[in-house]
Amino acid sequence: MAKKKDAAAKSGAPAAPEAMSRRKQFAETYKITKRTDPKIGLWLLLAFVVAATVGFAIFWILPGSGALAWVLSTIGALLFGSLAALIVFGRRAQSSAYGQMEGQPGAAAAALRMLRRGWTTTPAVAFTRQQDVVHRVVGPPGIVLIGEGNAHRTRQLLTAERRKHERVAGGAPIHEVVCGREEGQVPLPKLVKHVQKLGRQVKPAEITDILNRLKALDANRSAVPLPKGPVPTNMKGMRQNMRGR
Repeated sequence: MAKKKDAAAKSGAPAAPEAMSRRKQFAETYKITKRTDPKIGLWLLLAFVVAATVGFAIFWILPGSGALAWVLSTIGALLFGSLAALIVFGRRAQSSAYGQMEGQPGAAAAALRMLRRGWTTTPAVAFTRQQDVVHRVVGPPGIVLIGEGNAHRTRQLLTAERRKHERVAGGAPIHEVVCGREEGQVPLPKLVKHVQKLGRQVKPAEITDILNRLKALDANRSAVPLPKGPVPTNMKGMRQNMRGR
């Protein structure tokens, strides 16, 4: 951990989220959010004041009087205010992150990192020279192929990948999703929820079997990195902050 921090300090690059303290993660997320949401500070202050006022009022009407009433009301105000500020911060940070990623190559892969345990994401299982990409997610719905790029080329790429996966999937459900703003596509901010809402069609043991089957398919692929672009590098820290963990 210390080596990571020293290397980041020497190179001038931001430290990895796991190498940051909780306070630094919040500070870094706040800086990134403020780039596209300059009024984030005012929103947090407003949320805190309104919720704190409500919290103070609720605790004030509880049985008690004198110093005890003031102490309980103050604690209630701080709790309600802090909670409201965290909720607002999480939502606006998420919106800001998606806003910065949207339209950039590899944005869908970055967004899919928000999926929790039980999901396995493989970025760029297929691609074109024009940076049209297909990512793969394996989870409760089965196999989900997510394409991003030119609508026509992406559809062709998805069709080709579906055929390849059907040969080794052993009858597992295969879903196709195109990430974008055009008709029939799923906007980046809604991508994770859309994938999660595809339902539970396979059991955990079946997921393991699917992953093992896909190893044969992936073994024949050439290792190709994701197209580079200005995608936020601390999505893990943002995800932790938004979940309050």
